[in-house]
Amino acid sequence: MEPAERKALKARAHKLEPVVRIGAKGLTEDVIAEIERALKAHELIKVRAATLDRDQRDAALISICERTKAERVQQVGKVFVLFRKNNDE
Repeated sequence: MEPAERKALKARAHKLEPVVRIGAKGLTEDVIAEIERALKAHELIKVRAATLDRDQRDAALISICERTKAERVQQVGKVFVLFRKNNDE
């Protein structure tokens, strides 16, 4: 992803609220499925991982990106911003 594109996506994501929350059970298949649905519907989403510690959040972000083929736009504390182009349009 080009730096200019990342900057534009960060600006778009600023006003968004997290649409998926990773709960006490961690990164489950249901959470991945919900992230998939959100990416398909919105392309640009926020995910909150409030119950995970720092190392777990880093591992979860890597896993989410690998499993959903999404790109990491930004991570601010416990919130991830993810983007995946919807090619169905």
